[in-house]
Amino acid sequence: MAFRIRTSLVAGAIALAAPLAFAAGYPEKTVNYIIPFGPGGESDISARLQEPVFKKLTGQGLAIQYKAGAGGAAGWSQLNSMAGDGYTVMGTNLPHIVLQPLEKDVGYKTDDITTVFWFHYTPDALLVPADSPIKNLKDFVDTAKKAPGATTLSGSGTNSANHLAQRQFDKMAGIKTTYVPFGGTGPSNTALLGKQVSGSWGYTTVQMQLGAQVRCLAVAMEQRHPKLPDCPTFKEQGYNLVGGAYRGVAVPKSTPADVQAKLADALAKVNADPEFIRKMEEGGFAMLNVGPAQMGAFMTEVKGRYEALAKEMGIVKK
Repeated sequence: MAFRIRTSLVAGAIALAAPLAFAAGYPEKTVNYIIPFGPGGESDISARLQEPVFKKLTGQGLAIQYKAGAGGAAGWSQLNSMAGDGYTVMGTNLPHIVLQPLEKDVGYKTDDITTVFWFHYTPDALLVPADSPIKNLKDFVDTAKKAPGATTLSGSGTNSANHLAQRQFDKMAGIKTTYVPFGGTGPSNTALLGKQVSGSWGYTTVQMQLGAQVRCLAVAMEQRHPKLPDCPTFKEQGYNLVGGAYRGVAVPKSTPADVQAKLADALAKVNADPEFIRKMEEGGFAMLNVGPAQMGAFMTEVKGRYEALAKEMGIVKK
């Protein structure tokens, strides 16, 4: 999918704006940035990396707040009741905002979420403990085929990006593994390091955090992550698996179109900042640039893909 290709090179193509470029209009005061999860996760980390660059470019800060609950649904279900003036924005995530409404009534539908910019994703990564006898992806597949269901894999929740990756790869490889959902990346990592599971469906960010404690068998990217050159992609090993958890910024539906456009433009410039790109990639994130011009096609593609997977997984509500 074209949107998934690493887009760091846009840094040279998008001119960085000085604070004066926004002085005559939006934003004219601090923007409240609500993260619909608790502190410390990937959404929080990336927002905190955005904040100083946003302030440098616009002259205004981002006040990061948290509204955790129901895997993000507690925040997203209230988004459209908030002030649509551009000074309240919220982090948004895929596949969450597609899968949650398909599974049950969560107080919002996918089309209720007005995302103005998708700025990065954390690619799925298949990991095992560093001392595991499984040395590579071929070993993993061979092991799983010998004892269907015996290979256990932790992941960050049911019907998450990790869970989708597990189901997709099992189908591609003709294997059966057992997915063990945990309440977030942290507990999933603890299970992996404690060898409570055979391996883990994590993210490239997990590999960066855990370093030599784990072995990366494959990453779900078009090309190898620039900071993980020794971890091959699934594609180069014969499996067309590309994806992960996507993160963006959404606004209440009532937000005027011109304000949405200015916010998207500011976020695009943040995303083109070389120092921001460096810090994001060092953390294991992969850059992405999907603004208003590409949003319709991007959402149509991901919705169709996730809806098809949801049917296969039996998670579509009756």
